[in-house]
Amino acid sequence: MSNSKSFVGILLAGGLSRRYGTPKAFAMLNEQNFYQIAYQILLSICDEVVIVTRPEFTSRFPKDNHVIVDVEEFSGCGPLAGIYSGMDAIDAENYVVLPCDMPLMTTTIMKHLLTFHTKKVTIINTGDYLQPLVSVWDKEVKDVIYSFLKNGRFRITDVLKQTEVVEVDASRLTETPQRFLNINTPQEDKEMRKWKGF
Repeated sequence: MSNSKSFVGILLAGGLSRRYGTPKAFAMLNEQNFYQIAYQILLSICDEVVIVTRPEFTSRFPKDNHVIVDVEEFSGCGPLAGIYSGMDAIDAENYVVLPCDMPLMTTTIMKHLLTFHTKKVTIINTGDYLQPLVSVWDKEVKDVIYSFLKNGRFRITDVLKQTEVVEVDASRLTETPQRFLNINTPQEDKEMRKWKGF
C-alpha cells in the first residue's frame, strides 16, 4: 500500500531577493511574514507543506515547519530545483507550488486552481505572462524535471514544453488581477500596500 499523499504544498522561499533588498520571505503584511501567508494557504488545501529555502534561512522558520534546502546536486539552481527538491522530500500524487512573494494570493484562488488540474501541470496565464510558480504538478513530472536539471537546463518553461499543460486564464479564478502581483522590488511592495490600503 502506498504511503504517498494526495497533495503536498511546495513553498518556494529561497530567492536571493537582490532587488528587494532584504529576504522577501520575512517581509511583513498584516502582522504576518510573506511566507506565512503562503504557508497558511497551502496548509488549507494540502495534506502537508514543505518549505524550500536557503541554508542561511532555515533557522528563521518555526521548528514545527517542514523546512528543507535544495538537494545538494542542484543547490542554488533556481525555482525548478526548488520544485524538484520539494518533490524529492515528500512522496505525493500531486504538488501545489506557491512562491513566498505573492502576499495577495488567496486560498479561494488556489482551491479553484486545483479543480482545473486534469493533466501533468496546471499553471495560470494572466494574459501578459505565465505564472509557473503558482501551479500544480503531477508526480510523474519529477523525472522530467530531474533530466532537465541534470543537463543544466534550469528554465521551468523548457520543462513545460515537454509535458501536458493546462493553462488557466487568471480571470477564471478571480476578478482581481492584483492578486497575482509578485513583489520583487520596494516599489512593487509600495504599490501593493497602496492598493490594499496599508
